[in-house]
Amino acid sequence: MLPIAAGLISIALYASAATRLIAALRREDGPRNPMAVALASAGALLHAVVLYDGIFVPGGLDLGFFNALSLSAWAIVVLMLALTLAQPVVNLGIGLFPLAAIGLAGNLAFGTTGGPTIPVESGGLDIHVLVSMAAYAVLSVAAMQAILLGVQHRMLHEHHPVRVVHTLPPLYVMEGLLFRLIATGFGLLTLALITGFAYLDNMFAQDLVHKTVLTMIAWGVFGVLLGGHYIAGWRGPTAVRFTLGGLALLVLGYFGSKLVLELVLAPA
Repeated sequence: MLPIAAGLISIALYASAATRLIAALRREDGPRNPMAVALASAGALLHAVVLYDGIFVPGGLDLGFFNALSLSAWAIVVLMLALTLAQPVVNLGIGLFPLAAIGLAGNLAFGTTGGPTIPVESGGLDIHVLVSMAAYAVLSVAAMQAILLGVQHRMLHEHHPVRVVHTLPPLYVMEGLLFRLIATGFGLLTLALITGFAYLDNMFAQDLVHKTVLTMIAWGVFGVLLGGHYIAGWRGPTAVRFTLGGLALLVLGYFGSKLVLELVLAPA
């Protein structure tokens, strides 16, 4: 009962934090909201209780579809909250906190799907999983930053900025943060591919080929974007499109494959 209670309270805390951020935007408050950060931090702490109970099973780690989805959402929120210590990114929580609540709700409602369990003595596979989760979290935050940047860019260039735009940092600050996130995520994704080829028996096995191919294409998309930015000065809408496209490939590759294998094709 403890994980269920912790999960329900966590969902309520995430919702309260998002509500406070929306209210702050309407009041045109500054780019920081310590109360929303505190609420979301408490929610993330309780979220971790649920994850610990569901993922750490006898003999290894249960990373079935809903556990993996909930873990990814938690990692994204924790990363965003850590960034708020140095960067004005708390408004990203308007989109990320509800997503974390939805991921946690799915975890509570459906639990395990009989997905793969990673043994404790996994020979490095756990390292690959952790690095992959970190890459996914960083690039997900980058995608949310890209969405916000796209809205800000359009409003400013149409000369009809809404009140929300006035509460955001300057455009050059937003773009600088976006490319730092992408560069970090690209480095982690590179390491995830390296550890995958090192620790997995066959990255192109039938149950992994779609994930591997789509991840490699996403890696290429982010690499081209970084090269285009530093060599040709790509920015603005181009950066937004590449970032969202790259993340869409990662989501389709990982969660799309797990969805099909564990929920659609799983034996009744």
